[in-house]
Amino acid sequence: MSVSCRRKQPELFKSENTRKPQKDSLFALRVIFLDDSEHVFEMEQRVLGKDFFNAVCGHLKLVESEYFGLEFRHHCGSYVWLELLKPLAKQIKRRNDPTFRFIVKFFPPDPGQLQKELTRYLFALQIKQDLSNGSLTCNDNSAALLVSDLLQAEIGDYVEELDKQHLDNKRYIPNQECLHKKIMRFHRRHGGQSPAEADGQLLEVLDMYGIRPHAASDGEDMRINLAVTYSGVLVFQVGTVSFMIKPG
Repeated sequence: MSVSCRRKQPELFKSENTRKPQKDSLFALRVIFLDDSEHVFEMEQRVLGKDFFNAVCGHLKLVESEYFGLEFRHHCGSYVWLELLKPLAKQIKRRNDPTFRFIVKFFPPDPGQLQKELTRYLFALQIKQDLSNGSLTCNDNSAALLVSDLLQAEIGDYVEELDKQHLDNKRYIPNQECLHKKIMRFHRRHGGQSPAEADGQLLEVLDMYGIRPHAASDGEDMRINLAVTYSGVLVFQVGTVSFMIKPG
């Protein structure tokens, strides 16, 4: 018996397998989206990063683009964000056109701010990806609740045998086997929710979701963490928010 997925994959995520001949004046830039589909964009070297980013958002028909960004591996080896106001030619080494990842850059303090179903769907894909690769750290209870929301969005209302089969065939979190019963118990409570409603629930689970700390030190050489949010830069000391630096 095969597991059918309730949510139909939007056509805008179709992979692009054909690639036009590359001209000397163009970059051929591959973008990997949150559902693992890919598309190659041919962009003139002289255009700004925002022109490339707008082309990517146009491909997705994405309106609420301010929450997202394009990340790529810099020639120094670390991942960096595409700078929107800087020409592509000054960010990309011609001999090695990089692969970009389209991912969530900012998370709204209130999930209710997200107006479009596509935006919420992209956020759900980001959470799913972060859970799977272990970059989203949370306790077992929160992890089980998040997976139960993903189940509701993907296969619909709770059916015991369907849930068991789906969890056996698809891995959402590293320690999933230990949490099967808890996931299914949470899933049972979501009866009647649409995929869009389940996506909205995902963003309500963790207060600090989307806060990605980066190690740093202050003027007194004390270890701190910095995190960029939609509202500004958060400064953490010993796991707590000390203050926020707001833009402007």
